[in-house]
Amino acid sequence: MGPIQIKQILSEASVGSEVVVKGWVRTKRESKNAIFIAINDGSTIHNIQAVAEPGQIAEDTLKLITTGSCLKVTGELVASQGSGQAVEVKLTDVHVYGTADPDEYPLQPKKHSLEFLREIAHLRPRTNTFSAILRLRHALAFAVHKYYNDNGFFYLHTPIITASDAEGAGEMFRVTTLDLDKLPRTEEGKIDFKEDFFGRETNLTVSGQLEGELGAMALSKIYTFGPTFRAENSNTTRHLAEFWMIEPEMAFFELEDNMNLAEDFVKYVIRYALENCADDLNFLQKRLEEEEKQKPQNERSMPLLEKLRFVVDNNFERVTYTEAIDILLKSKPHKEKKFQYNVEWGIDLQSEHERFLVEKHFKKPVILINYPRAIKAFYMKQNEPNPAEPGPTVRAMDVLFPGIGEIIGGSQREEDHDKLVARMHEVGIEPEAIWWYLETRKFGTAPHAGFGLGFERLILFVTGMGNIRDVIPFPRAPKSAEF
Repeated sequence: MGPIQIKQILSEASVGSEVVVKGWVRTKRESKNAIFIAINDGSTIHNIQAVAEPGQIAEDTLKLITTGSCLKVTGELVASQGSGQAVEVKLTDVHVYGTADPDEYPLQPKKHSLEFLREIAHLRPRTNTFSAILRLRHALAFAVHKYYNDNGFFYLHTPIITASDAEGAGEMFRVTTLDLDKLPRTEEGKIDFKEDFFGRETNLTVSGQLEGELGAMALSKIYTFGPTFRAENSNTTRHLAEFWMIEPEMAFFELEDNMNLAEDFVKYVIRYALENCADDLNFLQKRLEEEEKQKPQNERSMPLLEKLRFVVDNNFERVTYTEAIDILLKSKPHKEKKFQYNVEWGIDLQSEHERFLVEKHFKKPVILINYPRAIKAFYMKQNEPNPAEPGPTVRAMDVLFPGIGEIIGGSQREEDHDKLVARMHEVGIEPEAIWWYLETRKFGTAPHAGFGLGFERLILFVTGMGNIRDVIPFPRAPKSAEF
């Protein structure tokens, strides 16, 4: 299937065989005795070196071989005389596919800041860092599909354009074909969406969960994996306006089953990366160590591979929200007023609280359950009153990881029609707006549960990167829709 890639040549080709290498020049170096050209085709973090004798490449052609140019090199695979590689290509022929003027090509062989590379997102996959991230992104996506396929789930394609707001957040991107210069109006002066393409107001989805529940109530176990959109004006290292979500939904699952699945799933995909992406993870670990050299020892991150094994090798601690609040209230950082955010029952835990529980107190990943009803979504199953808890709770769960805090959020869903409708009225959602969702509670309702995992949050964790805009090829954020 096309030319043999560098990854195959380095792992499979035998010394003495003729090889053809096609890729982009990372560096060219000339000495008295030889010309060295490092080539990469994106299949591996490793370059392959082509070596030519002085005068072997015509001067006119040699001038065209610069960082960023694209070549086809033919030659014999030989044992390398230099350090850093086991084999190299003894060049017999070279063809230049495309040139890259060194005065204009922005990726010259020097250190570039991540901020600069975001400005040239069309070229940054050619760097070691971003090619490693994109290969890991692929591997993790493959592992997601493999896990669910092998465990009897069906992949459900939920709509990207929707008339519902699964979260009740209200911060959605509107979809319209109306002429914005001549908007049709009702008699009351409001925009008349009956004139729009769908005949009603529509938006880009914030979640496939509600439609996923419909699938689970027929197929038993489904998962979604697709783009979702939030119109939050958040310029942070943890937020994107467009990101990918993995959302399994399972009939006949209760909270315990949901926790078991979440733990098993996330361990599987991280283990898959450890077993199949060793070269890229080793590179990213060294990159992180280099980046944090100037930090005091106590502020440095856990080594990347150690952090990943920390998740894979530990059973997740399962704790109620009420127990977690009690731990935080008794903690040294709270008593010494070192937490930025206050701690009391009923708060939505902040990342600093979540990380304390994971990294300092339990020293393992944590699943928090039974959150206050008031801070959770309308569709979560309500618990029976518990005298040990200061207020009503729901069967919610959040999975907390070191360095990142919450990585998975989910719950057992409320299957009781009347309780669900009452809760919707409480939060201001009109039942008529999602009549189809409520009908699954009227016709053959069943216990069911599910969760959501932000794919970019997972990649952020696995790669050790610090900014979510660096783990998606073309990030979408406020005032940023380039490429």
